[in-house]
Amino acid sequence: MVSHPGLSLGEKRAILASWASDASAIASCPSLRAPQGLKAPVTVDEILEALCALDEGPRNPPGGKPMRLRPVERAAA
Repeated sequence: MVSHPGLSLGEKRAILASWASDASAIASCPSLRAPQGLKAPVTVDEILEALCALDEGPRNPPGGKPMRLRPVERAAA
C-alpha cells in the first residue's frame, strides 16, 4: 500500500492511521489489527513502520526514548 502509485501521500497516511486506530484492533490480541479488505491481520508495529517509511525518517531516532532522570514527587496538600 505504501508504494501504490495511485494514492497520494495524504491518502496513504489516512489509510495507515485508520488501520492503527483501536477500531481495527482484534479484541483478543490488541497488538494486532484486522483492517477491512486485508487478507491477514497486521501488527501495530508494521503499520507504524509503514508510516515511518512514508516520512523517510529514521526508525530509531537519535537520542533514543526519552525518560525521566529522577522521580517526580508531588507536594502533599
